[in-house]
Amino acid sequence: MPKTAATPESAADPSRWKALVFIALAQLMVVLDATIVNIALPSAQTDLGISDGNRQWVITAYALAFGGLLLFGGRIADKWGRKNAFVVGLVGFALASALGGAATGEAMMLGARALQGVFGALLAPAALSLLAVMFTDAKERAKAFGIYGAIAGGGGAVGLILGGFLTEYLNWRWTFFVNIPFAVVAAVGAWMVIREPAGSRNRAPLDIPGVLLSTTGLVALVYGFTRAESAGWSDAVTVAMFIASAVLLAAFVLVEAKVKSPLLPLRVLLERNRGGVYLSLGLAVIAMFGLFLFLTYYLQVVKGFSPVKTGFAFLPMIAGMILGSTQIGARLMTRVAPRLLMGPGFLVAAAGMLLLTQLEVDSSYPALILPAQLLLGLGMGTAFMPAMSLSTHGVNPADAGVASAMVNTSQQVGGAIGTALLNTIAASATTAYLTDHAAEAAAGGPAAQLVQAQAMVEGYSSAIWWAVGILVASAAIALTLINTGRPGAGDPVASGTGSAEDAEFKVPVIAH
Repeated sequence: MPKTAATPESAADPSRWKALVFIALAQLMVVLDATIVNIALPSAQTDLGISDGNRQWVITAYALAFGGLLLFGGRIADKWGRKNAFVVGLVGFALASALGGAATGEAMMLGARALQGVFGALLAPAALSLLAVMFTDAKERAKAFGIYGAIAGGGGAVGLILGGFLTEYLNWRWTFFVNIPFAVVAAVGAWMVIREPAGSRNRAPLDIPGVLLSTTGLVALVYGFTRAESAGWSDAVTVAMFIASAVLLAAFVLVEAKVKSPLLPLRVLLERNRGGVYLSLGLAVIAMFGLFLFLTYYLQVVKGFSPVKTGFAFLPMIAGMILGSTQIGARLMTRVAPRLLMGPGFLVAAAGMLLLTQLEVDSSYPALILPAQLLLGLGMGTAFMPAMSLSTHGVNPADAGVASAMVNTSQQVGGAIGTALLNTIAASATTAYLTDHAAEAAAGGPAAQLVQAQAMVEGYSSAIWWAVGILVASAAIALTLINTGRPGAGDPVASGTGSAEDAEFKVPVIAH
């Protein structure tokens, strides 16, 4: 009789907590990179002579490679081994970061960013799936995913602080070089301590049509939203990208339903708990990315904060996320059903976002922004922890990499949508306000500056109202679709026996 993933031997793996340290370090590096470069971009643009029209490609090159290749990266991790994929991803990410830090021109910088995205797409799903196959005891799994969820949620805000420090006191190049020690320590540590459970690889032949269709479809989708932000939603290329993405991803689904060894087995998506996680988390990330963008601009442009002070202004959110993940989410995960953490968590975050709809030019940081950030952090931290754990819910270990890639894909696509959609809404509201106050804006002097600031804040507030609605929708999806009980409560799905669709794939199943 084959051993299951929850055998005492695997549960007692003495290296699993050491492995968590290095997995968490790698995850922190990837999440930091998503925001740290934003702070450094103005300085890098000046030094390298990047035009205003091309500067967005410093962000877009990474997003396209990362978002487009995540499913492929997850499948490679399943096939060649998650430890191998994890270490190769770290080494490649470090080399690409060194190339970016040493960039002498626009082409070199954009190439380095694309390479970072390629290796990030290998690294991110490998990290999450390693946790899924190494932590099988319900309580230990809750703690491990609590730590991982706190990092996934709060790392972006940490990137703003670190990016501000490095750019202001050293040089923008250090926002790239800082990745190297992270990657080296994580790679060496992972190679020494990670022991991937035997029999959890998926050695089926690679689904080449699936790789091509998913990669091109996701690249078209991410690029469509990225282009919409700068060129508009009615731009011909933007519309063409969305149409191409829909056609390619529809073809991908048809191929996956027919091929013998699919890149993304549809059973991974169609199990209601995993599907609920991917959808609710993707929507929540739309709201979070919009918030980072607007709050950063509000603090720096309207309130006049320095990059470092802006970074520190995000600390309450980080504290809330850590508290929500490790103290609330992790402690309650084994006692209550995940939907009773995710739904209320998203609603608490929505309450924090609702406070921020009251932003004014002279709003008080302690009275308004600080409590709003605490609520956002607590809510998102509490919801992220069970979401990360459920992303590999009841899945065959041979599919753990691609299931992990799906949660990363939902976040990446959500981030692209959030930045484009909410920024467009904010820009429209700002333009409308300026049109209504054209006479004051034309008067010049302090009065005109005040109108400009008020127009910006009006735009932020309008977009944040949408973010509130999106978080409420996330809560509704989590409460409706996710129906598994608490881990170890006898729920057949929660305990790892999976859904009916997984039943025919009973190689050892990951236990909850």
